[in-house]
Amino acid sequence: MSLKQVTEQVIDLSKQVGAFIREERNNFDPDKIEYKGLNDMVSYVDKTAEEKIVAGLEKILPEAGFITEEKTRNKIADRYNWIIDPLDGTTNFIHGLPVFSVSIALKEYDELVAGVVYEINQDECFYAWKGAPAYLNGKEIKVSNCPTISNSLIATGFPYYDFEKQPEYIELFTYLMKNCHGLRRLGSAAVDLAYTACGRFDAYYEYNLNAWDAAAGVVIVRQAGGDVVNFKGGNEVLDIRQLLATNRKMTGEMLEVIGRYFV
Repeated sequence: MSLKQVTEQVIDLSKQVGAFIREERNNFDPDKIEYKGLNDMVSYVDKTAEEKIVAGLEKILPEAGFITEEKTRNKIADRYNWIIDPLDGTTNFIHGLPVFSVSIALKEYDELVAGVVYEINQDECFYAWKGAPAYLNGKEIKVSNCPTISNSLIATGFPYYDFEKQPEYIELFTYLMKNCHGLRRLGSAAVDLAYTACGRFDAYYEYNLNAWDAAAGVVIVRQAGGDVVNFKGGNEVLDIRQLLATNRKMTGEMLEVIGRYFV
């Protein structure tokens, strides 16, 4: 089966699970929230969605393993592994803020080769696979042409635990706030990356992300013509837990500014 065929099946699965999440949001009971850690919430919706995704993916690539947020399946395979966030933006979901998504990526050995981000509320499915363009609902997308920070709209995320680098983060945030068109924090890293891929954001940066938060979006941004690097400019972002996504034109300037605060 080709990567295109695999991705098409993952798109269908993402939309099916997205429909389940959307319906559950209409009847959600906040008393069913669980806490995994400080400000790290989960609900039966996350867990059930992940179970549905895993069951569907096992039919697409039976030999593949899984790296999942809710740990419903612990299986690492030699060649293929799925990286899954069944509900990226759980805090938004719990509070009824309509920015949350399904995020599914496929990794072959050490390379990310396919990614799907389904933003449930807008019914927007972003996807890409190795060797092809990136798409939004069937139409090819590309990153923006914005050349400088001064003309840009930038996305970020706020840490909700491990506040060791908070002072540096605030200094960086303050600089960008004064020097770009605006900063946005949507609460879903997968959506931030997808929006960077289609040019709504010109850049996005965050630290302390987990692999399942970003993997699918990384594929989509890169196939849309953008850069995804760590804060030192290297290509490894998932294990290092630092991520800068840009339209490529702004990469150098963003790295220079980030380097003033994160060394």
